[in-house]
Amino acid sequence: MFARVAVWNPMPQDDRQWVIDAAKSVPGVLSSYHLVDPDTGNGLSVAFFEDDVDVAAVRAAISAKGQEIGWHNEPRPAPDRETIYRVIRHG
Repeated sequence: MFARVAVWNPMPQDDRQWVIDAAKSVPGVLSSYHLVDPDTGNGLSVAFFEDDVDVAAVRAAISAKGQEIGWHNEPRPAPDRETIYRVIRHG
């Protein structure tokens, strides 16, 4: 299993449940969370994947849904950085 962690400064507060739903449409996407610090507005996007998931396929599913709903019709913020981690323990 691996995880993708994206850092947002600040975390967008608009409705982005569609992003999580689009990601989970790809087989092997296990779970996704958007977290926000209520004091600063900064946040994290954390997603967990089975080993055989191609992150490019997940991005493509999100992009396709974004095109479908007109999300890309105006500029949107992107995360400051993202890192892929290997999960070595979980419970």
